[in-house]
Amino acid sequence: MSFSTIFLLAVALGTDAFSMCLGIGMAGVRRKQILIISFTILLFHIAMPLVGWYAGQLAGSLVGRAAGIAGALVLMYLGARMLWNVYRCEPEKPSVALVNTWGILLLAASVSLDALSVGFTLGTVKANLLLVALVFGVVAGLMTLAGLLLGRILGNLAGEKAQLVGGLILLGIGIKLML
Repeated sequence: MSFSTIFLLAVALGTDAFSMCLGIGMAGVRRKQILIISFTILLFHIAMPLVGWYAGQLAGSLVGRAAGIAGALVLMYLGARMLWNVYRCEPEKPSVALVNTWGILLLAASVSLDALSVGFTLGTVKANLLLVALVFGVVAGLMTLAGLLLGRILGNLAGEKAQLVGGLILLGIGIKLML
């Protein structure tokens, strides 16, 4: 798997965090909260693919190519779900109260679940585990930071566009893995 593919996948995964944090940034957060939220999401985007990776490798060794196809279908589903969220009548609004540690952990877990599924998919194909996890984490952390800092300026419209692009990227990578 090429670095550009890994990077595009990382950007696609980071769009959930980016779009969610745009809304949070519009509500207003302190600098300390911005750093804590960004670092927490960075760590979750490293840990979740690793967990998924090992589960995917186990499945890959047990069922071979079928696991790769299943992983590609998961990516395509995630991409389609992201696109559906953009076009449905009721756009998602951030609903996590960031007043305590549990709120921040819940936010990080919710925007990192896709990374768990992608890690599963990558465990069925050949990819550099350490590189993938680090790129996912750094990109998600930076996108979170950008979303929080730019939230007041960019508004909800950019968040929907970011999720649209992320959904298209996930669909494209899923289709590429199917071939």
